[in-house]
Amino acid sequence: MNENVSEQMPSGPIAGVRDEARAGINKAKTQSRNKTRSRIVQAVSLLVLILVLLLVWYFLGEKSDKAANKPRSEAVPVEMAAATQKDVPIQIKGIGNVEALSTVAVRSQVEGTLQRVYFTPGQEVKKNDMLFMIDPRPLQAALSQAEANLVKAMAAVAQAQSIVARDQATALNLRIIANRDAKLIEDGVISREEYDNAVSAAKAADATVRADESSVANLQAAVKAEQANVQNARVQLGYTSIRAPINGKTGNLAITVGNLIPANNTTPLVTITQTAPIYVTFSVPEQDLLRIRQYSSSSAFKAEVIIPGDESHPAQGKLSLLDNTVDTTTGTIRLKATFDNSDERLFPGQFVNVVLTLGSQDEAIVVPSQAVQVGQDNSFVYVVKPDMTTEVRTVKTGTTIDNMTVIEDGLKPGEQVVTDGQLRLVPGAKVQPKSGQGGGSPGAKGNQGGGNRNSGSQGNQGGGNQGAKGTSGGGK
Repeated sequence: MNENVSEQMPSGPIAGVRDEARAGINKAKTQSRNKTRSRIVQAVSLLVLILVLLLVWYFLGEKSDKAANKPRSEAVPVEMAAATQKDVPIQIKGIGNVEALSTVAVRSQVEGTLQRVYFTPGQEVKKNDMLFMIDPRPLQAALSQAEANLVKAMAAVAQAQSIVARDQATALNLRIIANRDAKLIEDGVISREEYDNAVSAAKAADATVRADESSVANLQAAVKAEQANVQNARVQLGYTSIRAPINGKTGNLAITVGNLIPANNTTPLVTITQTAPIYVTFSVPEQDLLRIRQYSSSSAFKAEVIIPGDESHPAQGKLSLLDNTVDTTTGTIRLKATFDNSDERLFPGQFVNVVLTLGSQDEAIVVPSQAVQVGQDNSFVYVVKPDMTTEVRTVKTGTTIDNMTVIEDGLKPGEQVVTDGQLRLVPGAKVQPKSGQGGGSPGAKGNQGGGNRNSGSQGNQGGGNQGAKGTSGGGK
């Protein structure tokens, strides 16, 4: 029917438009199908790429893990040493501050002009050595005046005592007259009036004597006051001569000759420090208090100080003070040791390293300090096993003496530890001694060897086979 219709439709412009529309529709459908197909291809390609990347990552990561866990086939050159046993001292170490045994700030107790200085700053002085002279003339004049007043007061006392003696004689005479008149009036020789006058005169004389005695007492008190003034003037005059109160070394001179010195000035003229003997004060954790008290009676108990820069000559001393309280803010307790310091090596204010030796630990296991590595939670060492592979061993360390560290737990005597080359090691890594140490396996005591040598209880390092206790040699 469509064919009939098309045949019946006239040909011409309308037919051309219809063909073009039909071709456009077909072209649009074709382009839509192409875009859909392209998107599908892109999505599939992306998925394949992701899958390939995942597979690559998986296989490479597995290989790297295997490579990390697999012991290195190449032997790492290291230096080794054996864990040995020796007697080591039990020590507590700290940082101390040197303190003078006594420090005196010399000040003037009187005001005056400084006339003379008898020492050089920094000089050693002895007790009662002359240090300063202050102008004594004003105080000498004050002393002379006080002495004159004393003489005057004593003269007044002597005069008053003479008056007392005179009045006492008069009073005695009047009492005799009154007693005589008492007998005469009984006989009727004199009148009552004359008798009464005699008695009154005797009483008046006695009162005069008592008044004179009171005056003498007052004058004697004045004499004592003047004596005190004289004594004070002498003391003040003595203050013009300033002497050393202790043995020690003088410091910086704060004032020079010719200056007016105020009394009791806040700035001292000079400071004297006594440094022989001398103190060193330091603090230790309160956990060490029990050990210190336990070993305090031991004959090996001693204190040493190591001066920075002079480590080879430690100073010897003894513990002289264990404080009576623990500082709650720091959890430490203060100790003080006394040192002879006759050579003046210790200086007040100096910081030193203090070593308190409590006793001795017998047959302690020690290794070179460089073998001990500090981990995040604990210390460890690399132990070399008989097959020349390494093992990480956690250890508990103790004190360090002469570059040797005490191992309280984790090692046995004779075990070999790595002392140099740890940075290249991993657990299970193969190692070999560096040149100069030999090429063998570790033994019980870790001696070095380069030839064919059998070992007994003393194991050696070499380059050959390994025996029951460790053999050495560069070959078999």
